[in-house]
Amino acid sequence: MSLAETAASVNGAFDSIPIIDIGSGSTPEERAVLAQQIRDACMKVGFFYVTNHGIPQETIDKVFSALKAYFSLPLETKMKKLYHKEVANFKGYAPVLDSNIDPANRGDLHEGFEIGCEELVPGENDEKRANDGAMAGENVWPQEPAEFREACLNYYHAAIGVGKVLFRLFALALDLPETYFDDKARSNSAAIMRTLHYPPQTGPEDCPTVPILDSNDIQCFTILWQEPGIQALQVLNSEKQWITAPPIPGTLVINIGDQLARWTNDVFRSTVHRAINRSGVRRYSIPLFFGTDYHVRVEPMPSCVSAERPPKYEPITAGDYVQKRLREMYH
Repeated sequence: MSLAETAASVNGAFDSIPIIDIGSGSTPEERAVLAQQIRDACMKVGFFYVTNHGIPQETIDKVFSALKAYFSLPLETKMKKLYHKEVANFKGYAPVLDSNIDPANRGDLHEGFEIGCEELVPGENDEKRANDGAMAGENVWPQEPAEFREACLNYYHAAIGVGKVLFRLFALALDLPETYFDDKARSNSAAIMRTLHYPPQTGPEDCPTVPILDSNDIQCFTILWQEPGIQALQVLNSEKQWITAPPIPGTLVINIGDQLARWTNDVFRSTVHRAINRSGVRRYSIPLFFGTDYHVRVEPMPSCVSAERPPKYEPITAGDYVQKRLREMYH
């Protein structure tokens, strides 16, 4: 049965998020088993946890400490020369309510700091992302805390390693050669990381005046670290029920984004989700949105198209798609 045919019979009424151990893929046979687990998760849920992801706990602890220190600074300090609407392509600082994924709300109830690809030690011919086409533009960095840049970039590159492992498993899950995405994600340019701070939230969950961030992500997939012990993430199933995705120690949350859903003609599910912080305390998270290089042409894969499931999307380059979606978010 083809992927397109299988997708037609998938039941999306999930009541939990699957957990997959990606550290158990040392042989082709083991990777084939992982790919099947990932295929099932992507077609039925669009979300899964990964264990044994390989990011050192020390790297996580340092970036967590740095982002807490940064977000505790006065607003004017965070805004000075760092406001993302005054620098290239949305990099830098975004205050509370500045973005708005859902036009029915008055803004997203979080503040964030966004970065793209950058080496910790710049090379001799560092082009500052000048060749990223529609998304060209270098990172900007705060002067304090002093360790912010190093902590963020160390985590960023560790998460990139997880993304490269996942891209190969996604290829196998789509009945493609394991290396299918290798030449489409060479520069890491399309990996965008956002450190986020959510203040405590009050008011009814479905009140449109309370920002709750109902969303789909725009890249191929997201690698999410959640602060331990604070429940916020919820995922919408096909029965319109919100299923919790609590932080589980030692895991990252992976979810399919709109770009990979588009590429697979919606065989892989980009699932609506939201973050509601009812904990009464501040909450932090770090999503890394992993995509292909910006020049790559994205159009429905032949294996995901059939007479009964014709192509749903027109071709578009990855960079043009990401820029279009970001402009909509920060209108």
